[in-house]
Amino acid sequence: MAVVAHTEKDIDLLARLMRAEAEGEGQLGMLMVGNTGVNRVIADCLDFTEIRNINDMVFQSPGGFEATQKGYFYQRAREVDKRLARRTIQGERQHPASNSLWFFMPAGSCPAQWYNQWNTGRYKSHCFYAPSSADCPAVFR
Repeated sequence: MAVVAHTEKDIDLLARLMRAEAEGEGQLGMLMVGNTGVNRVIADCLDFTEIRNINDMVFQSPGGFEATQKGYFYQRAREVDKRLARRTIQGERQHPASNSLWFFMPAGSCPAQWYNQWNTGRYKSHCFYAPSSADCPAVFR
């Protein structure tokens, strides 16, 4: 059962985001980006109280994803990317992004905190950050 409502257009949009943000991290890295995005849709806390669907999440401004400002994001989604997006929407989670709402690619090591959120781990180039369960209980479903 899906953890967020979606259409085929949403699958395509999420797939394009996952690829644009993390194709260099492989399929697992792309799934982690998808986890972070889906978590933003269900969070209803912190910077994400106005996010109600996948489109809102992908194009959130300010505070959204850099990939939407790059031409690469606007390429057609591949079937493999869509399969990964479906897995994420169905609730598959990958640590360290299981409860993350943020990630970024630092020049060096991952800071312990980023915008007052704790680091949950690193996968290749990306560091992931999650809120506390008290701040965002919905993310810890």
